Amino acid sequence: MKLNYHRKGDYLFPDLTVQEERPVTGKYAMLRRTFLRENRKNLYQSMLLTGKLNRHLQETEEAAQERLETLVKGLLERYPAPDKAADQMKWAAHMNSLKAMAEESILEDLVYA
Repeated sequence: MKLNYHRKGDYLFPDLTVQEERPVTGKYAMLRRTFLRENRKNLYQSMLLTGKLNRHLQETEEAAQERLETLVKGLLERYPAPDKAADQMKWAAHMNSLKAMAEESILEDLVYA
């Protein structure tokens, strides 16, 4: 590995750069970033300085979205929804409660772990 240096006055400084990736803006990625920044400061700083933070957040977001879909499908089989055409409000309330149950599991297992 070859390092390039630049001179400032009498000193040589290495030209170090961190490759920046596109920041992740999903719900679970933002929650994970906030959790790491506030509760796991050393891990957050380490991942930020090595350029692994955005990749970790992207993986967390993708895993959370996959798990959400899987859990909602499983819960829907276990607790079938009422007929949407007959009572839309009851159907929406039921689907929201299933999503909340799935999100609780995701937050506990992926985001705040």
